[in-house]
Amino acid sequence: MNYFVTGTDTGVGKTYVTCLLVRSLRRAGLDTVGMKPICCGERSDAELLLEASGPGLALDEINPVWLETPAAPYAAVRSGLAAIDLELIRRAFARLRATHRSLLVEGVGGWRTPIGKDFFMGDLAREFGLPVLVVVRNRLGALNHTLLTVERILADGLKCGGIILNNAEPPDGAATTTNRAVLEDLLQAPILFEIGPGQTSLPLGVV
Repeated sequence: MNYFVTGTDTGVGKTYVTCLLVRSLRRAGLDTVGMKPICCGERSDAELLLEASGPGLALDEINPVWLETPAAPYAAVRSGLAAIDLELIRRAFARLRATHRSLLVEGVGGWRTPIGKDFFMGDLAREFGLPVLVVVRNRLGALNHTLLTVERILADGLKCGGIILNNAEPPDGAATTTNRAVLEDLLQAPILFEIGPGQTSLPLGVV
């Protein structure tokens, strides 16, 4: 059970959903751990993934690159505040794949978040070669963002393993109450599940 987890934007709930997946799969008996190759700003996302992954790992193992600048990785690189060691990321990924049966890798921002001038988050995901889960915050605008994200994933030669619709607040209004049905009509990728506000577990056997 190995996936790369991306989002339609920053702040859509990728870490919340990834931690929920890690915990649910571990409860089901899988040796699942999370990875956050790059953290920007606070390191809390990586810390939450480490907690969800259980004992035996160090923070630097699941988050090999931490940029203290709260901006896209390339912004820190361009300003001279940081350098991104892609080889360190690749080695950390290879170790986790070799030592755990199940790995969920959470990206930064969205699919086209720049890591370097000509290197984007989707390029890193393509190196990893994992099927991709897309976290979508259920709100006005989600349809456009989701369709564009899935379109690019497929254009990059990767499989979209499914969509996770995240309701950070209770659905309210025509957009939030119809987004799921419209996405099911327009996408071949399945809606794996729809997460409600504060949900703490997932049904087994979904992914």
